[in-house]
Amino acid sequence: MTMVHDNDGIVLTEEEKRRRRARSVATALALAAMAVMFFVLTIVKLGPAVFNRPL
Repeated sequence: MTMVHDNDGIVLTEEEKRRRRARSVATALALAAMAVMFFVLTIVKLGPAVFNRPL
């Protein structure tokens, strides 16, 4: 008995590719917004004197 395997895997339609890209962009934007929020909250918590330290 011979089994034929299709090596193409899952083939996405153009609509599915567009939706996947939109989800990826939304995830990246959410991650960037969280990083900015954590940075701003850290600076607010430390106070403005954090910028006046000697290097």
